[in-house]
Amino acid sequence: MTAQHSHRFSISDGTTRRRFLATTGTLGGAAALAACGGATGGGGGDEGEELVGVGNNGEAGTGRSGDAADQLFIAGFQWSPPTNFNTFAGAPAWPASSNVAQYVYETLLRFDIVSGELLPGLAASYEVDGNESISLTLQDGITWHDGSEFTADDALYTFELGKIDPGLGVASFWTEVDEMTADGKTISIAVNSERKNVGAVLAQLAQQFIVPKAVFEKVVEETDKNVASWETDEAIGTGPFTLELADQTQIILARNEDYWGADFYGGLPKMSKIIHPIFKSNEDGNIKFQSGALDVMQQFVPQIWKMWESGKPVGTYLQEEPYFVPGSVPMFLMNATTPGLDDPKVRKALAYAVDYASIAETAMSGYSSQVLASLIIPDGAEDQWLDRDKATADGWAYDAEKAESLLQEAGYAKGDDGIYAKDGQKLGPWTMITPQGWTDWNAALKIVSKNFQDIGVDASTNFPQQAQVTTAIQNGDFAMACWYVAGTNPATPWQRFSDVMSNVDMVELGQTAYRNYGRWENGEVNDLLEAAAAAPDDDSKKEALTALDTLYRAEVPAFPLMYRPDEFFEFNASNWTNWPTEDNDYAPPMFRGAGNTWIFELKKIGE
Repeated sequence: MTAQHSHRFSISDGTTRRRFLATTGTLGGAAALAACGGATGGGGGDEGEELVGVGNNGEAGTGRSGDAADQLFIAGFQWSPPTNFNTFAGAPAWPASSNVAQYVYETLLRFDIVSGELLPGLAASYEVDGNESISLTLQDGITWHDGSEFTADDALYTFELGKIDPGLGVASFWTEVDEMTADGKTISIAVNSERKNVGAVLAQLAQQFIVPKAVFEKVVEETDKNVASWETDEAIGTGPFTLELADQTQIILARNEDYWGADFYGGLPKMSKIIHPIFKSNEDGNIKFQSGALDVMQQFVPQIWKMWESGKPVGTYLQEEPYFVPGSVPMFLMNATTPGLDDPKVRKALAYAVDYASIAETAMSGYSSQVLASLIIPDGAEDQWLDRDKATADGWAYDAEKAESLLQEAGYAKGDDGIYAKDGQKLGPWTMITPQGWTDWNAALKIVSKNFQDIGVDASTNFPQQAQVTTAIQNGDFAMACWYVAGTNPATPWQRFSDVMSNVDMVELGQTAYRNYGRWENGEVNDLLEAAAAAPDDDSKKEALTALDTLYRAEVPAFPLMYRPDEFFEFNASNWTNWPTEDNDYAPPMFRGAGNTWIFELKKIGE
């Protein structure tokens, strides 16, 4: 780690005054060069030079020629032709979509999924005063892509948009915040005095892209405050790249030669352009990745070890299984407004019906341990909040006979067609959806569909385009789905409970929801969420989270199908080396948040 990571922030330390300062400036390459794990070079560079951050087999390539040698090819974020770069739209194109790589838009803070630290972004430093307030000091010399000056007013207006258009996701910021003001480069935030949810506020500061006030003031006027409806093929941010081209086949970002962060990072990004080809499926991308035509991806690769075993310079952050740092939980969503799925006994029976081990091995290539009946990820940073014994005792595991016995106890009986029904209401036919081409999720749902059919529940799969799935889930226009909820961040596991269970700001079917997509209703959950958010110490926080987890297991509004990394991070060292790995850990294996670090530190082979 660099000196920039000198202070680890803990959100559980709720009463002390905490502070980090990002005054060290550059990240430099010293840490990377000093890291262990040296490997053989594949060609180019100084003779005898030891390369790090190469394939798991110790191999590197010989580099590309021509313009492509200076370009970074990336994949796994955009699966259909880009149509809109409005970051507040329902399904904006990469990289305008929220909480992805900060190549065009940037956030005030950046989260490191390995260390758990909050690092500088547009803010150079921040302070937390108990659970009362947060203050941030902005970096010097920030400018927008059009050359105009970035000011604290841009940050304030970005969050103010949540008040102007309460339908935006940023509106939830004001659930946790009473007031946000600025004095010069200093931004002051008064945390909601009743909820006192500092972790949720910090998470939003690390996830919300900041947009130019001058642009969005006009958007508000032109759209009559319906900001999400605005369509644009432009994206003016503060980031190290600008949007150069977007068409049916690719998105191209060009290096911002006037990037404000050049001093902070010790230079500009190493690549002149970032090119994201648009594939129709994981398979198309995986073929290009193995050949070295792609440098880095965020997409599922089955049995990735076969690539380096066949001599390809392919690498992952962890050298051994599970190869990826766990950080997210693909969730099986059930629409609680659907007859049959409105019965918690049915939902729990379905949770028993799923062969999780088969999903882990077949759909995830062993990248996941078997899931636990909890919304808390059982390993890593969240493990401290988990009552593992209670989750095991009260939870579920794959047991088809148990699933059927629960349905029968609930009054359901099989008809002549082999499908369970009660009072004339059959369990199905239901369709479970997830985006086309997300092959691991597609494979998982195919297993779930068979499991359900085996016990007498009529369910099948359908895999539309990502944008269609996003809209359907947000509008509640689905019966069953595999979808994502909060990955590891400064506010989890609390935020994951909120994503799945919160009854705050519930919206009707047909309106855009940003949490609790299944519209599950409960009279206790909001009080439990508030208690967990404002818990004054770790013991009471764990007690509150355990109460939430207990309610979750009783009601089963959704259930996890597998664990997976927050972002798959696999690289091919055919053209670039010095990729972050556990032995070369100057940066986390991620694209969003602190993942920007490695674009400044890669080393071109032959340079």
